[in-house]
Amino acid sequence: MTRVLARRALLSLLLLAVGCTAASDDKPGARWRPEPGTEWQWQLSGRLDTSVDVPVYDIDGFDHSADTVAGLHDDGRKVICYLSTGAWEDWRPDAETFPDRVLGKGNGWEGERWLDIRETDVLEPLMAARMDMCAEKGFDAVEPDNMDGYRNRTGFPLTAADQLRYNRLIARLAHERGLAVGLKNDLDQIPELVDDFDFAVNEQCAQYGECDDLTPFIEAGKAVFHVEYEMRTGDFCPEARRLELSSLLKKWELGVWRKAC
Repeated sequence: MTRVLARRALLSLLLLAVGCTAASDDKPGARWRPEPGTEWQWQLSGRLDTSVDVPVYDIDGFDHSADTVAGLHDDGRKVICYLSTGAWEDWRPDAETFPDRVLGKGNGWEGERWLDIRETDVLEPLMAARMDMCAEKGFDAVEPDNMDGYRNRTGFPLTAADQLRYNRLIARLAHERGLAVGLKNDLDQIPELVDDFDFAVNEQCAQYGECDDLTPFIEAGKAVFHVEYEMRTGDFCPEARRLELSSLLKKWELGVWRKAC
């Protein structure tokens, strides 16, 4: 009887250890979780200006090196890796690895085409490789762009369910690498996705009267990084401050220039 009990105890300990290992694999470390009101700079074009006195920089993941990320870290900044996960860009170094069947209509930007996000067997390894790049360069988080294809004319019959599945896949790929991840736009699916993402990135919610839709992120203690292009700061900043959004006025090319609320 003593041997049986001892074996059972040993088996229980082994199962507990396996369970702990699995949990730690899903969560490789404490992720960065920016809080509401965190100031930021978003620069995707031009020579990077690192002199803006803010704690967060959002920059292009392909265009910048590990040394650039390390330099921003040395200055006390967190760094977000911008990637397009829902559209193909013909100038990226991995562009030729995307098969023609997943490329849809143009999304309104030169050289870009929507992706068929239903094709997760094709897209998952490609996006995983991009996430690996962000992690290897030392980024703290990912901003995955073009995450609302189902609301656009993509050339594919995408549904809301397709989008939820794909967006959760992107979030999982980031989290498996210890990266925080932001939900880009996709306002209608915020109630379903707020628990899957660590912050939000939004364009033009004030112009279209949609900023209240981002409240679930603020209520969850998660930052909303928000940009307007065609308004004056006096017309959107008071409401943005009330909602605790991290709001900027930027130009369409997303260069150095900014005006913060």
